[in-house]
Amino acid sequence: MEKAEIGLIGLGVMGSNLALNIAENGHRIAVFNRTTARTTAFAENAGALRDMVIPCESMAELAATIAPPRPVIIMTQAGKPVDEQIAALRDVLSANDIIIDAGNANFRDTMRRFNELDGSGLTFIGMGVSGGEEGARHGPSIMVGGTPESFTRVEKILTDISAKYEGEPCAAWLGRNGAGHFVKTIHNGIEYADMQMIAEIYGVLRDGLGMAPKEIGAVFAQWNRGRLNSYLIEITATVLMADDPKTGVPMVDVILDRAGQKGTGKWSVIEAQTLGVPATAIEAAVAARVLSSIRDERLAAEANYGPNTMARIEGDRAALLADLELALFAGKIAAYAQGFAVMNVASKEFGWNLPLPTIAKIWRAGCIIRSQFLGTLAEAFGKSASLSNLLMAPAFVTMMQEAHPSLRRIVARAAEAGLPTPALSSALAYFDSYRQGRGTSNLIQAQRDFFGAHGFERIDGPGAFHGPWGSGAV
Repeated sequence: MEKAEIGLIGLGVMGSNLALNIAENGHRIAVFNRTTARTTAFAENAGALRDMVIPCESMAELAATIAPPRPVIIMTQAGKPVDEQIAALRDVLSANDIIIDAGNANFRDTMRRFNELDGSGLTFIGMGVSGGEEGARHGPSIMVGGTPESFTRVEKILTDISAKYEGEPCAAWLGRNGAGHFVKTIHNGIEYADMQMIAEIYGVLRDGLGMAPKEIGAVFAQWNRGRLNSYLIEITATVLMADDPKTGVPMVDVILDRAGQKGTGKWSVIEAQTLGVPATAIEAAVAARVLSSIRDERLAAEANYGPNTMARIEGDRAALLADLELALFAGKIAAYAQGFAVMNVASKEFGWNLPLPTIAKIWRAGCIIRSQFLGTLAEAFGKSASLSNLLMAPAFVTMMQEAHPSLRRIVARAAEAGLPTPALSSALAYFDSYRQGRGTSNLIQAQRDFFGAHGFERIDGPGAFHGPWGSGAV
């Protein structure tokens, strides 16, 4: 039998679809699942791709079936299950073989695993995969971290199965050890912010303007034909147009307002804080999901304070819709600026030399946050290697100058109406703080010196100083 080019462990939804994608692109693949029945069923249901799939009943058989140097993808739940699979593979793999974790791993675990395999003869790739079930099957965005040599071994397969933007593969090597999984984490943080801002705009349209789901869906569909063109806007329009087969009412109206999360958004916030980079829109989005989860408390609070009687927003509807579109656009820019600022600092901190223009390019198709302005974003970072924040790029300065007044008006009108817009409000505050040459932290420094003698700098000369607080200081 002809050898497989690559192996895959874990035939859940993502693993199965990725395996079929690999097979469909002409690469023979060996597959293994802990439950043999699932492996057998997968092979039997592969249809026209059956001859490209080699089902295996053990790790040893999997290893024996792959041509060396053998790459093996792990598609299992993040955390301990990945470590267990690595331990089992170490018993059957040989020098120069490659273990690839393609799940949503914490990049610090990826760095640890990379280091643990150092000197063993095996190498490790941490690979971020974005696009969900559909992307895994027909073309995801792929973010690779590992050695350049290990990437070279699997580059043809990964570029073949990745999404394509105008013929260009949305897959790239981004740096050593945890680089790929870190970039995927920040991708997901931006995704959280983007989704939350869309939900906030939906809330203003629903509660502030009294629009029905299908009306709102039509608005999003229209926006998707303009500057907001993106996957998330597209699917939002589709979701809002759908009816519940059981009741016939709009589907979105029968869905409980309690959002789930799997951890990547939280990780992005933790790493931003650890690196000392403000990512306030992302933080607000993660906090909003947590707040959504305490539904019983929210219902009790509504009973105590009463329903919102100020929600309706009056005014020219066409003007309000134009402001809402620009407000969402401005918030989106701020979220991307924060995410790329985090990656910029992490690149230096971990010695990755992350190619920010390349990251923007491989997000143009396949991934969840794909949108039309990623090309402009890639161009901005490509023109200036020293660009520290997207808000300083000339093209984005022009866009924000046009859009931020609308963001300001919508946040203000929503606040007056009692409509929560935490991510949009945080994006506005971030923008205002970022562009303010002299802020208010001079007072904070005075307070810190007063109660803790921490000292401060003066505007009229270098050095550390203390204030004339005298005996009042404690």
